Amino acid sequence: MTAERNSIYGAEACSGCSLCLLVCPVWRSTFDIRLTPHGRAKALQHGATAFDVADSIDTCTLCGACEPVCPEEIALVDMVLALRRDLASTMPDRVGNAVVQLQQGVDSNSTTALSAYPTVLLADSALSEQPQLLQTVLALFSHEQAGLAADSGADIALALEAGASVPEERLNRFLAPLRTVRRMIVCDGVLLRALRDWLPRTRIDSLGEAASSLAGVRARLRPDDFYVIESRAYHADRERLVAHYDQLRVSSGCMMNLDLQRLAIPTTASHQWMPEKRRVDPADQARWILEGRVVARVVVEDCRDIAVFQRVAPYPVLHVAQLGDAR
Repeated sequence: MTAERNSIYGAEACSGCSLCLLVCPVWRSTFDIRLTPHGRAKALQHGATAFDVADSIDTCTLCGACEPVCPEEIALVDMVLALRRDLASTMPDRVGNAVVQLQQGVDSNSTTALSAYPTVLLADSALSEQPQLLQTVLALFSHEQAGLAADSGADIALALEAGASVPEERLNRFLAPLRTVRRMIVCDGVLLRALRDWLPRTRIDSLGEAASSLAGVRARLRPDDFYVIESRAYHADRERLVAHYDQLRVSSGCMMNLDLQRLAIPTTASHQWMPEKRRVDPADQARWILEGRVVARVVVEDCRDIAVFQRVAPYPVLHVAQLGDAR
């Protein structure tokens, strides 16, 4: 939250244009304006509290597609995260699981060797649960002598998403060894946003951008591939990344989950924290993304999307890192 934003999180700037509705997966799923950035902002303008819009902020996917289309340039993702923090400060039971993970923490000596690696991978919880794929990702960056951060900050990522408070000691313990790293490759889009604020002098790339920048990966993309960009990291840096992915699309001929505004349509599978009520169905989103397309293979940046597309697609689904071994 920047200093110039007032007590209603920037919502005072909302003109009610409703452009955010055109890109919001929650709107497409529910057609309930109360659950959209427009609905939240207007409610706050008229005196609503965080408690009053709790259902709306819980339903937000944090995909970030609304931010590039907002003509008032409101930090809409930051608005939701700030509202969740406000709720959590008065309703701690909301974020119980996130707090438990923070309390468990990690071994304080587990990342002291990071200075030996010029590039460090911060795996999210989903990638960490797939050891074979994790090793494939690391092998993809072996030419950079990439190392795996034992403290990936997965508990911090969950806390940020949920609105739970991250103890200063835990945050310092996580960041201290990372200050010596030249480049970080980060899987979690919400954590990536925060890291760029915390460590502004460090090169921090999403896993999708880092992998799709490699010549070997780009060479193995085919015109009948459907490439699925992870939306949270993409929209956090869309102004720069839109050129990267357009060049990738042109050079390979592949299709992508970009709409006509060059916004990434999300499956919404990357949520770590969200009540079941009103949850957007990732499989429904995946069907909509693929509708009308002739596809031979799906390539995803977010490993959570593998299972989603396998549910709806009768063709192979690969993680982008697996293109390094593709034939």
